[in-house]
Amino acid sequence: MKLRFLVIGGGPAGHTAASTAAGLGAEVTVIERDVLGGAAHLWDCVPSKAMIATGGELAALDRAEGMGLEATGRIDPAALRVRNLSIQTHLSDDVKQLLESQGVRILNGVGRLVSPNEAILAHDGIEERVTFDAALLSTGSRPRIPDWAAVDGDRILTTRQAYPPPVIPEHLVVIGSGVTGVEFAHMFRAFGAKVSLVVSRQHVLPSKDPEVAAVLEESFVSRGVELHKGARAEAIQRIENADFDGIEVQCADGRKVRGSHALLAIGSIPNSDGLGLAEAGITATEWGTVPVDHNCLSVAPNIYAAGDLAGKLPLSSVAAMQGRKIAEHAMGLHALAHRHLDYDKAASAIFTEPEIADVGLAEADAFAVGRKIRVTKVPFAGNAKALISGDARGFVKVISDPVTGVVLGGSIVGANAAELISVLAIAVTNGLRTQDIVESLLVHPSLAEAIVEACS
Repeated sequence: MKLRFLVIGGGPAGHTAASTAAGLGAEVTVIERDVLGGAAHLWDCVPSKAMIATGGELAALDRAEGMGLEATGRIDPAALRVRNLSIQTHLSDDVKQLLESQGVRILNGVGRLVSPNEAILAHDGIEERVTFDAALLSTGSRPRIPDWAAVDGDRILTTRQAYPPPVIPEHLVVIGSGVTGVEFAHMFRAFGAKVSLVVSRQHVLPSKDPEVAAVLEESFVSRGVELHKGARAEAIQRIENADFDGIEVQCADGRKVRGSHALLAIGSIPNSDGLGLAEAGITATEWGTVPVDHNCLSVAPNIYAAGDLAGKLPLSSVAAMQGRKIAEHAMGLHALAHRHLDYDKAASAIFTEPEIADVGLAEADAFAVGRKIRVTKVPFAGNAKALISGDARGFVKVISDPVTGVVLGGSIVGANAAELISVLAIAVTNGLRTQDIVESLLVHPSLAEAIVEACS
């Protein structure tokens, strides 16, 4: 008898788990309330990066004069919306076609647990009771909206209401300077909007390398982004009078920041409500996540959680890998020797200009615990490909063990950093030494040569 595998939520974790399980012979049902691909395709990774890519083309036009060209550009919000939708539809259709070809049953609706082995699936106007041998909960998250922010979808927006907005804001006030906040600040400044960034700490990207944050701040300032550091927002007002029509963000220290629109980028909340966790014997944490072990298995011996719901690392790449590992575990493959997920070795990127990417051990974290490391840093200013491309901002930083030479981590700031970090990610994951990278024969001229130099 085939293993009956139920997936509630068809985002990166859900559809990857479904495909893997089906490929291994399971009888799979996926229920998704929006589109396959989930929030990653609808609101987060794909549409935001599509808009950033458009902004990048505008920025390239701004640099055209230095390349011996004359060029101008303008934003067409309607065309941008059509472009986002076409990319989303293409990717979602690809996922659907793959799952259908594997015999996966796909439902549009919502699911909730009613026992450790049963669920109610609401779809197509009916409620269907199903029994499963294993289930994956991968319902994602939603933007966090504090009590003091009266989101109206017009002037006070969440990130999901800005893909893109009906009009490009004249002056956007972005609240939150983490990864999402700085990406939106970069994006809308590239679109021509005046941007003010409310930074609750003393520098943007508080969880990242200070050197990395400094490069981004320098870029923001040079492009006219206003940085309000040490300003913790505590209220937003919509103001309409003869003198001003817009919003005002009030900060805890008394500062007030005005603009035409406000954008909240202050985190997310897992979608654990209404899943029937209690009926399955599962208790969510105070943050709304489902506690899981190293196999993403909850306290229920056949119910898994992944992605934002699992609360491990909010990256689509991590969610997809969790989905694959979960399917393998459910099908019994992990009785054999295998590699568990190591979240400390996950690469991540921030799609600002310049791009930022990192992986593995951070310099500050090593110093905090007194760990001896070797740190080498090479700027792109001396890289031939960077000079040819007209963008030599940023650097490569490699962190390695001073005795063995094993690559422990690294950061890259500059053009194509999200692609370049893959070299270091493979090294970190597989315990390669700096010498292994140095002895690799890479293309010349290429940006990757800076990684080799940093490993030398």
